[in-house]
Amino acid sequence: MAQNHRVRHTLHCEQSHRMTAKDRLHEFWKVFGKDDEVLVCINADPDALACAMAVKRLLRYRVKNVIIAHPNEIRRLNNVSMVEMLKVPLERLSAVKIKDFSKKILVDSQPNHLPCFEKIEFNVIIDHHPKSGDWSAQHVDIRPDYGSASTMLVEYLRAAGMKPSVSLATALFYGIKVDTANFEKQSRLADGISFRYLFSIANMNLVRKFELTDLRRSELRYFNIALAELKYSKRRYYSHIGKVRSPDVLVIIADFLNHVGEIDWVFVSGIYGEKLVVIFRCDGYRKSAGKLAARTFGSIGSAGGHKEAARAEVPLKNLAINEKEFNSQTLMRLTMRHM
Repeated sequence: MAQNHRVRHTLHCEQSHRMTAKDRLHEFWKVFGKDDEVLVCINADPDALACAMAVKRLLRYRVKNVIIAHPNEIRRLNNVSMVEMLKVPLERLSAVKIKDFSKKILVDSQPNHLPCFEKIEFNVIIDHHPKSGDWSAQHVDIRPDYGSASTMLVEYLRAAGMKPSVSLATALFYGIKVDTANFEKQSRLADGISFRYLFSIANMNLVRKFELTDLRRSELRYFNIALAELKYSKRRYYSHIGKVRSPDVLVIIADFLNHVGEIDWVFVSGIYGEKLVVIFRCDGYRKSAGKLAARTFGSIGSAGGHKEAARAEVPLKNLAINEKEFNSQTLMRLTMRHM
């Protein structure tokens, strides 16, 4: 059975790669009629948002209406900023009636990725993640060797002879940038070609704004605490911030402190819910933040990461001291034992 699945998967991939961009576009367009009410489902992140916008553009004048819906709450400020500044029209999936739509599309995801998607019968699936099932949709385009689904949608637009607006190009450019991690993650030549094509159309100032928008005004006070609590020893910075509303702020402060030239290591910690969260930063050259995190906190919590960046999360009940006694000095003592 597993072998048959692998054979079908291989055949699908081979057929998919043999198709031209125009073939894929026409196969996609064939699914729709002018009276169709279309629902585009996404798990909202930059790549998915950009793809949904591109699908809406591809179907303009070809269907009656297109609605973009997402099940997840958009919390990351970068993504909130993208939605607000590009005026992306969105609905919550829980607020729409699926039966009101004659055609359903899933982009940058597959039905088994979320329980709410499994309940929907999709007519089109476009994704760049590894194929995770045999989908019976009329048009399935899954290319796991692509770095982003935005790249795939750029190919659809170009095959249709549709030059994206500045807003759409900006979204697609940012989608590729995020999902390829500025081409530090797996990508292929197609990603680079689409990226270069969008470069002359997209608004780079907006892209920069999305990238930099990761802090709320109310969170600026954490910088005051971080600097007031900062300890220095042997080219290392240590700072414990106390209770935080989101562990994301610890990452932002650790990255900020990591900009200091004479510093080899940065350790920033805080209390989030019932856990101590510790962020590790270093240059990753002859050092491994991931290994240090695991050595320091692996026995009492979850810890690990990459050579240059790592994270540990430790339930407070596993610490020998309570949260009020924990400070930058404690953080220094714990990590220095394992340096």
